[in-house]
Order: sequence, then structure tokens, then C-alpha cells
Amino acid sequence: MSSMITTTSWVRRGVAAQFPTKYEIDEEEMSRISKLARTQLEDAKGDLSAAQDGKMDEGEDDTAMDEDNDDKTSGAGPDAMEDEGENKTSKNGTNSKENNDDDVLKEFDLDHYDSDEVDEDGEKVTMFGNVRSLAYHQPNEEDPYLVMPEEDEDEEREELQIMPTDNLLLAGKVEDEVAHLEVYVYEDQADNLYVHHDIMLPGIPLCLEWLDIPVGKNTEERSQGNFVAVGTMEPDIEIWDLDVVDCMYPNAILGQGGQDHGDSKKKQKKKKTKANDEYHIDSVLALAANRQHRNLLASASADRTVKLWDLNTTSCAKSYSHHTDKVCSLDWHPKESTILLSGSYDRTVVAADMRSPDTQARWGVDTDVENVRWDPHDPNYFYVTTDGGMVYRYDVRNVPASTAESKPVWSLQAHDSTVSSFDINNSIPGFLVTGSTDKQVKLWNIENEKPSLVVSRKLEVGKVFSTSFAPDPEVGFRLAVAGSKGVVQVWDASTNGAVRRTFVSRMPDLAGDVPERTVGVEADDEDSDDEGGEVAGAEAQGPDGWESMDED
Repeated sequence: MSSMITTTSWVRRGVAAQFPTKYEIDEEEMSRISKLARTQLEDAKGDLSAAQDGKMDEGEDDTAMDEDNDDKTSGAGPDAMEDEGENKTSKNGTNSKENNDDDVLKEFDLDHYDSDEVDEDGEKVTMFGNVRSLAYHQPNEEDPYLVMPEEDEDEEREELQIMPTDNLLLAGKVEDEVAHLEVYVYEDQADNLYVHHDIMLPGIPLCLEWLDIPVGKNTEERSQGNFVAVGTMEPDIEIWDLDVVDCMYPNAILGQGGQDHGDSKKKQKKKKTKANDEYHIDSVLALAANRQHRNLLASASADRTVKLWDLNTTSCAKSYSHHTDKVCSLDWHPKESTILLSGSYDRTVVAADMRSPDTQARWGVDTDVENVRWDPHDPNYFYVTTDGGMVYRYDVRNVPASTAESKPVWSLQAHDSTVSSFDINNSIPGFLVTGSTDKQVKLWNIENEKPSLVVSRKLEVGKVFSTSFAPDPEVGFRLAVAGSKGVVQVWDASTNGAVRRTFVSRMPDLAGDVPERTVGVEADDEDSDDEGGEVAGAEAQGPDGWESMDED
């Protein structure tokens, strides 16, 4: 069984409903589902029709061959074969078909199937038993046989319960070519991580973004939300309510799939295959929610555009074409709420004001961009990781005249292969994590603008596709790691000896040693050095592993 986890996202404590509701279908929901299903069916019919038109000539040839074969076998068609079968008799001269029918009649007593049985008291017995034993209830009364007993409801309710001290961890997973979103509950005190429920997805998940604003149907009376936006290999963005279990369809769809298409002919005319200002036409590679303007969600796509969505109307408010290749990463500025950072396979990073997109700054790197992130502790700086294994730190105030003249504050050869994932710890300034397709997770200290390796680990998740610190201060050192093996590990980095020694001066609570802990699939200690990695404080890849640019 092959599986992989391509993306993860944390949900902070206390926002999930303590008792999630079970999905129920009412008339309004049935109408909505029917409409979505009808649209999908029209799409499938259109694809099938196009495929059939392309093979029309081949089909006509096959039909001609079939007609020739029918002529050759006209004397032995189905009717003739059936007649022949009916005329076959057994050795004793009786018809075998009739014998089989008699056996069936005897076994099930079909000759008397419509006769009423009578019990010992002379009462007629129906297919439901004695007539007296039937239970009756008033027209508007609930059928006791269709209602779950209260004790069973309470038990199921308890199983779904999410405590205020629990985190949710969302993981986009592909398993045997089936894509779904797994919603984990992480119980820190109990060292427990388990799947609470999952959601079927239309394509391979590529990015997730948690939303604190209610989006879509039946959200008018809610001011806070617990939703997730999902980007996949499909061009549409699906938004799901995480407080509802066993949902069949998303609460909202951003893109062409969420529009009212009308009849199929009108839809075919409306369908666009080129990049446009209304919706994406290719895979959605990155999502970024604006935490200050909560109704704004930015998306980046393989169609080379960045789009800004208004979650109140689920429509595209603006579309931007800052790049000449796939746009793979986004991040909103922590303080300047309209500044968006974007990274692309065109090997550039752009910081642009969404109010005036022509006002932008651009930096260049040597290989394809993988991740871009503002430094939350000092938003004058941002980080870029690349396909070449590099991490760069830039000062946004130093805008180059051309991308060729881009000058980072420092550069770091963090891995020998792609730096596929990256995150910054919110509790400790200068505490970074990188994950790579070389299967390693590395923690870094960049105090005084001199990056040094703290610890390197292999957590047995395969190629690392996602590394992210938990959002709450109480669990700020918890690091979720996932990858090509389809498993999630939650590593408590604060229990690692090298981490404790490195950051104890900034976090006095880290004094002393404690047993190291990882929740999830058991890690293989043979793949780790010492206390979980290389020597604390060693400079990354030796003196040549990083290059300070401050003096120049």
C-alpha cells in the first residue's frame, strides 16, 4: 500500500468545536449537492463526448466488423442457442431445466408463497412476524427502530469530543491513488496523536490553509470559524468546515466549480483554458490567509497567477501576474497587511502591495524557489529556500536594481537536495527548521546573523515534504513532520539535549535534560547521532556552509 503526506497545517487550541456535529442532509443541502453533482456530471459527459468524437472513425470500423461477424453466425444466435439448451434432456428422458425448477420450488415452497401462515393462537403471521407484535407510532412521532438510543449517542459524542487543550493537525494524504484530508487530534499531555475524521478530496492535495472565518452555507450566525482551504492538482479551491464530521461536499468552492454554470451549452461557451481574472485553470500550489483582513485569501497556481479571493462572496477580487512561471509559495507581511510575498519557479521572489500591484520589489535566486517566509520577529527580513538546497535571508529594505544584483544578508547550504519545507519558531527568534527530500530534518540557530546547525534528525517519514511548528506558546516546540511514507511525526524539540543547551539562555525553562519524545510512528534511533543529531553549535557545513554579507 503506497501513501504519502504532501502538506500539513496546525489548528491552534480552543477553536475547534468541543463536540463536532454529524453531517445531516436537509432539503436545502440536498439541492446544493444535486447542483454540484449535476455540474460534475456535465463535465464528465463533456469529456466523454470529446473522447468519443475523437474515436468516431475507429468506432465505425469496429461496427462494420461486427456486422460481418453477425452474418457469419446468423444461424447460431442467442435465440437459437437458447432453443437448443431447452431441448436438451437427461438420460432418463426428462428435461433438466424442469428438474431444476422443481428443486427450487420444493426448497422455498414457492407454490404456496402467497398463503397466510397461522401461529399457535390462530393469528396470521406476516413477513414482519405476528401482527400483534408490530409497533405503531403516531405520524409525527419518531420511529423507535430508527432512532439511536441515548446511551449510544452519548458514547459516539464522547468519541468525537475535542478538548480545549487539544490541537488539530491537518494532513493532506494520498493513499493508493485516493486523496483525502486527515484531521488528527494531538493530545500533548497524553503523548497521543490519532485521526479524528477524514475528508475525501478531488485531487492530490498540495497546500492547506486554516481559516478562522466562516465561509459558505449556514454560516450567517457564526462570527468565528474552524475551516480549511485546500489546494489540489485541480484548479478549484475547496473550503471545508472542520467542525462537521462525515461531510459529503465542501462548504464552498473558489473557482469555476463554484460558479453557477446554468445549462451545459452555456457552460461550454463560458469555459476558459487560458489564464484569466476569474479563477485558476491549473493546480493550486500555495494558499495564504490574511490574518488582519480575515475575509481575504491569496492563492498561487501553476497557471502563473496569484489570485485574491473575497471569502464573504467566494469570488475572485483581483488577479496578479507578477511571475513568468509556476507560483509556488506565498506569505502575507505580519504588520503591513496588504504586502504579499510570492516565490516562483522563474527563480524570483516578489514583494508587492496588493492595492497597487505595479509597486513591487523583486529578488533573484540561482535555482527554483520552494518556500518564502517573512520573519515574524523582524518583518524587515524574509527567507527563501530553493530547489538547490539553499536558504537565503534578505533585507526587504535593500531592493536590487535587477534580480542579478540580489544580495542576501546571508546564504546557507542547508541540504544537498531540495529544501522542500521550512518554518520559523514563533517562541524563539532565530530558531528555524528545514526539511528536505534527503529525508533529513534540521534545526538551526541564526543568532547574530550566523546560522549554525543545532541538530539533524531522520524521523522515518521518508522524503520530508512538510515541517511546521505548533502555533500555541504552550506547545511552541512541537514540530510536525510528514513525508513520502504517509506518516506524521510530532517531535517535541524542547526535549532534545542539543536544543535545550542552545536556547537555554533565551528560555530558562530549558535548563537540565529530559527524556526526548516523539509522538506518532516510532523513530529509528540508529539514524540519529548522539542526542538526536550532530554536535550542537557546529557551523553549518563548516565555515564555508554560510556566508555573511553584512560587511560588504
